Amino acid sequence: MSQNNISVRFDILRNIVLAALAIIIVRLFFIQIIEHSNWVAKADEQHTILETITPKRGEIYMMDKGDPVAVVLNQTTYQIIIDPAVTEKSVIEDVIDKYAKDYVVADINDIYSKEGLRYAIVAKNVPRATAEEIANSGASAVWLKKTNQRVYPEGDLASGLVGFVNSDGLGQYGVEGSLNQLLSGKEGLLKTTADVNKVALSIGNDNIKIPAEDGKNVVLSVDRSLEKGIEELAVDAINQTAATNASVLIMNPNDGKVVAMANLPNYHPDNYGDVTDASAYINYTTEVPYEPASVCKNFAFSAAINEGLMTPETTYFNQGYEIIDGWKIQNAEQRSMLYGAISMKTALYWSLNTGSIYALKLLGGDPSSITQAGREKLYDYYYNKFRLGQATGIELIEAEGFIPDPNEGWGRDSVYANMTFGQNLGITMIQTASAFSAVVNGGTYHTPSIVEGTLENGEIVKESASDSSEKPESEKILSDETSAMMREMLVNNRNYKARAGIDRPGYAVGGKSGTAQVIKNGAYDDTMSETVGTYIGYVSTDGELPKYVIMVKMWGEGQYLDGGIASNLFDSVSNYLIDYYKIKPRI
Repeated sequence: MSQNNISVRFDILRNIVLAALAIIIVRLFFIQIIEHSNWVAKADEQHTILETITPKRGEIYMMDKGDPVAVVLNQTTYQIIIDPAVTEKSVIEDVIDKYAKDYVVADINDIYSKEGLRYAIVAKNVPRATAEEIANSGASAVWLKKTNQRVYPEGDLASGLVGFVNSDGLGQYGVEGSLNQLLSGKEGLLKTTADVNKVALSIGNDNIKIPAEDGKNVVLSVDRSLEKGIEELAVDAINQTAATNASVLIMNPNDGKVVAMANLPNYHPDNYGDVTDASAYINYTTEVPYEPASVCKNFAFSAAINEGLMTPETTYFNQGYEIIDGWKIQNAEQRSMLYGAISMKTALYWSLNTGSIYALKLLGGDPSSITQAGREKLYDYYYNKFRLGQATGIELIEAEGFIPDPNEGWGRDSVYANMTFGQNLGITMIQTASAFSAVVNGGTYHTPSIVEGTLENGEIVKESASDSSEKPESEKILSDETSAMMREMLVNNRNYKARAGIDRPGYAVGGKSGTAQVIKNGAYDDTMSETVGTYIGYVSTDGELPKYVIMVKMWGEGQYLDGGIASNLFDSVSNYLIDYYKIKPRI
């Protein structure tokens, strides 16, 4: 080979090397100078743990003989977490197969098919013992995160009230749902330098740890033992009748505190996924508006008495029916002895629709007809004073319902005539019981509440009933005289039961029944093949203001259930209540 050729080849090789060096130098310049911050960020990403710190969910308590007792608790469990870029697929598959088959929440193949995924939860609610086995198994790049699992030691007790926590840790239905934010607390943040195996190191100026704020422990005003007893009575009532469902609400009419809230049948919150129908989750006392029928006569009568337009002894002419807007509205009771001039006290006793319609006429200033003024006055009492057809502000998920406008729409007179006996409107049990409490407690409306407070360091910190309403928590809406007259009539309503020996001497027990038609295919079922039975009343020592208001609702698809059936359950509950609280009779 000539010297010339060697020299040419050497020059070419040198130029290639110089070009390569130039490229490397330029690239290093870009990496170290121009793209420096980007590469530092990527390096930090490879060696930094950034995750949220889960707070402990607050527990739920009920009262029991004056002391708070936990009915919803937490137990420590663990999540299995992987980084698909670090954790070998075969390793996590082996861990799951050996230890965590029952707790898997993700498909491993899906996780590893997602490009760039660096964080995945593959299992939840892993028990402590299982987590310890995984930790001691020697599996690399598999992390365990401490969490809390909800536990319901009381089983299905008050499940419609309590609700449950789903697999994502979110409260659903009941108190778990309505107070989820209070119970959940606030997440914390952990950002720290980690080694190649993602193990946190205690070095670095950029470490961040924001502690989690645990959720509040909530104490309900519901009495645990009373709730249990009432639910057993409701189950017995269902088994002895054609009813498939029953709800019972008990509250103190003097402060609005709910002491029992039962919805039957129950379900087990630990196994909430086992229910066949999601309606099992519904709290029928607050979430379902319905037509409670003649129970609403209490409100129409109270309005007319409070306006000074009638007394229990006021008379009207009853012919057994009224024709209003072309519709014939009849009384259920068509006894000959009730025709002609009868008192309003008699009208309430026999639950005559013509009696409550007469109260509406009196509200309008014309005893012979329903007027615009009468409709507007009834609306004012129903909606503004008794707060029917709107959220009460109780600390639960609740529906508003509706009260028809007094002046808009066709057939307003017939609509409002029906409203006097609890049809053509939609109100919930909690709305009805709260309004009824004002009727019998001396005339003061109290915003209902089911939260006694929060438990802090073993002490109950009182909470106000609600701040969600612009209206005051307590408001005088009826006179003392009106309330006294209504109590007298309500006790008179139950005199026939006293003669039968059901009520006990020395106690005042008053109430009113309701049998509501059900709307089917957009119209009332005139065959009465399906009805809803309701009874509302109060219990007290004779001569004293009511101590407790009780409301009962019973229903079943395709079943005729009248207020008398609901009244029987009311009897059982009222007698149980007297014994449970040791309410003394008047001697």
